[in-house]
Amino acid sequence: MEKIASFTIDHIKLVPGVYVSRKDPVGGTIVTTFDIRITSPNDEPVMNTAELHAMEHLAATFLRSHPVFGPKIVYFGPMGCRTGCYLLLNGDYEPKDIVGVLIETFEFMRDFEGEIPGAKPEDCGNYLDSSLPMCKWWSNRYLNEVLYHITEEQMVYPKQK
Repeated sequence: MEKIASFTIDHIKLVPGVYVSRKDPVGGTIVTTFDIRITSPNDEPVMNTAELHAMEHLAATFLRSHPVFGPKIVYFGPMGCRTGCYLLLNGDYEPKDIVGVLIETFEFMRDFEGEIPGAKPEDCGNYLDSSLPMCKWWSNRYLNEVLYHITEEQMVYPKQK
């Protein structure tokens, strides 16, 4: 069995950033999958499920309500390895096209106060596993260490293994 493309990226060399993971033709259009890499894989602790869960609820709510990108959002959610999230957009995009909306999204999460949308037992299957304080901490870190001054290296996957 062949490795899928994402398993051929050298995760030892991968740094936090915004990457195109794949582009898939779907019904006459392209769906772009972005790798929103928040931590350095295999180099630092991963995020806990609680902050990723809060991030999923907040980012998905913000993005789906966005005046420009809202209608293009297919999915936003955590990676199984807990080093980042995936964002799927209807359309053919590059990282530079979405840095602005990611800044808006992560600022929204960093500054959010109140009850997390969908964090009630009738709205979510695991509503107790959520941490707004840690979501805010990771959002602030990603803004300051990546998004506010993103480099080309943080938008192009390292050479394949």
